Amino acid sequence: MNIRPGTIQLLGLPQDNNSSYLTGPGKAPQRIREAFFCDSANLFTESGFDLGDKTLWADAGDVALENLEGQQAFDLIFERVGALIAAGHPVLSLGGDHSVSYPAIAAHAQTNPGLNILHIDAHPDLYDDMLANPFSHASPFARLMEGGRIGRLVQVGIRTLNAHQKAQAERFGVEIHHMRDLSGVADIRFEGPVYLSLDLDALDPAFAPGVSHHEPGGLSTRQVLDIIEGFGGTLIGADVVELNPLRDQNDVTAMVAAKLVKELMGRMLRA
Repeated sequence: MNIRPGTIQLLGLPQDNNSSYLTGPGKAPQRIREAFFCDSANLFTESGFDLGDKTLWADAGDVALENLEGQQAFDLIFERVGALIAAGHPVLSLGGDHSVSYPAIAAHAQTNPGLNILHIDAHPDLYDDMLANPFSHASPFARLMEGGRIGRLVQVGIRTLNAHQKAQAERFGVEIHHMRDLSGVADIRFEGPVYLSLDLDALDPAFAPGVSHHEPGGLSTRQVLDIIEGFGGTLIGADVVELNPLRDQNDVTAMVAAKLVKELMGRMLRA
């Protein structure tokens, strides 16, 4: 089937072998898809797009990452995302642990020099080398900033900044909106294209218990939706990562993830 350029591609990245604590996020892409179509909700975004219209988006399936790790897995993600972009499609990826964001964003940065990143997370994920694994889910933004293709990295919801990651943030010029002070978030503006990376543990565990790392004192679902809708800039790509279905309760987090995916699609369609 020919899919017209401009159709958003939903791409699963089922990898969790770079997790530092628990596995499980590799099962998330299919669970998010199931929640997306759950009869308890509908397919309209809050901005009025009907995602039941299959001319707006298509499911590109999952990248075959079984039994792959390290550079081999990242190369495959990079190639698959890059091919979709080259065909004229915006890409919205479903992780997987947060390590998958490195190759996915790198593919976007290859065709968008000076790409901006809006990163919503409890953790800055700037470790130089976490547990002797440079591909760790705690390191993707260190790898990206080292590459020199990123214009700005703006992080929202951070509440776990240690000395090493603080030094890394200063080294790379990262702009951090700590959870303890979100007063500047409503004023976030970007010049040029923006990629949004959303780790579900940015939300307080009360709203998203199905994650590997529970970090109390986080964002509400509505706060995340407001950020998605409110930042200034053109959203060209996104990912939602770190759902761990093995820790979810009554599919609450899967439904939150599906809701956020819908609203990210709505924001991308506005572009």
